[in-house]
Amino acid sequence: MRFDFFRRQPQDIAPVAAREPDTSGYVTYAQLLDPARRVMGYRMGWRPADPAQGADAAALFKALATCVGKHLNDGRGGWALGRTLLFFDVTFETIVAGELQMLPSENVVLCVGRDVIESEDLRPILLFMREQGFGFMLCGADALPRDEEARTLVTHLDVGAGEPERVRSLRAGLEPGQPPVQFIATQVGDWQDFDACAAQQIDVFVEGQALVPAESEDEAGSRTLQPEAMAIVQLMQMIQRNDELREIEAVLKRDAALTYRLLRYINSPAIGAGVEIHSLRHAVTILGYAPLLRWLSVLLATSNAKASSPFLTKKAILRGRFVELMGKGMLPAGDADNLFVVGMFSLIDRLLGVPMQEVLRKVQLNEAVQQAILSREGAYGPFLALAESCEEDGARAASLAESLFLDAERVNAAHLAALAWAQDLAPVVAE
Repeated sequence: MRFDFFRRQPQDIAPVAAREPDTSGYVTYAQLLDPARRVMGYRMGWRPADPAQGADAAALFKALATCVGKHLNDGRGGWALGRTLLFFDVTFETIVAGELQMLPSENVVLCVGRDVIESEDLRPILLFMREQGFGFMLCGADALPRDEEARTLVTHLDVGAGEPERVRSLRAGLEPGQPPVQFIATQVGDWQDFDACAAQQIDVFVEGQALVPAESEDEAGSRTLQPEAMAIVQLMQMIQRNDELREIEAVLKRDAALTYRLLRYINSPAIGAGVEIHSLRHAVTILGYAPLLRWLSVLLATSNAKASSPFLTKKAILRGRFVELMGKGMLPAGDADNLFVVGMFSLIDRLLGVPMQEVLRKVQLNEAVQQAILSREGAYGPFLALAESCEEDGARAASLAESLFLDAERVNAAHLAALAWAQDLAPVVAE
């Protein structure tokens, strides 16, 4: 895909300033969930490392698109997120940014206002981009465009909080034979509102702390680990005690489902062992005790499907990998697996529907891991705090990264690599 014929001529380009504003920043996103709370896409954002530098919106958008394209579409392994969609907010100035060429058009939806979608000047460009596969989400509009050609460009429609009356009115305005339009709620405040949108078959963008369901005070302390989780906890305790391999193998052999999931995991693209594994002893030998502990933490997190949603499981996997990758090379090799467990276990109470203290009493993680999970302190805590900031709005990302001697490029590389890794691993752990 090329936009060369849309590029300005040299005489139209203003002279470049002697010193360009700093456009470095941190990738953030909101997750797009379908009615079953599965992750269908991400609305990408960019938090400047130093807002005082005053870089304009166009420069910041280009930095975001370049970063995402570099790490998720490097041309060697193809698009790293499969069929997952990425949403980008664009304006008159950024709709023709050459950096969009770095992204696969069929996986990108551009979020625009009515002024863009109805612009006669931009119409040829928008039609060309739609032909290339780009989608367009119309935002902040009360209705679809009246102009028939402009309406055909719209693939997604922002329906705000998804009020039933508004949704019914918008659906009534869809004409037979027109291309389908996916409704997306962007202003949902709680899970009750989410369920109301789900009942109308509307996808929802959720972000920040809205991604972590609140725990009911009535339920806190009243739940315990399920039997299937206890078997996993037993294995985790055996590994932490460095029990004999034959004893670990014996426990695994008593659980056919656990054995199957272990073999599926080690043979998955996310692990990439390069050797097909058939026996338990071979699997444990290939993995090693520390990576096996990491895998068991993933399995524990997915052991109570009734308590957790698919998106929360994916979020925990992503966070574990993100925290691990940021610490790689900065801490001793053995700490990398601890970092993964820190990230995973920071959401374990929500995943299992069990109070955090109850989980930690059963699993008995080392003190440094517990300190990070409970207070975001110690050797591992700052890495977890940085990951959480990037998942939200990135407001504290720059200061936290500086305290860890990490630059924005390394943090973003780890974040997007984790996004791709979670994409590969999630189907494996779900089986």
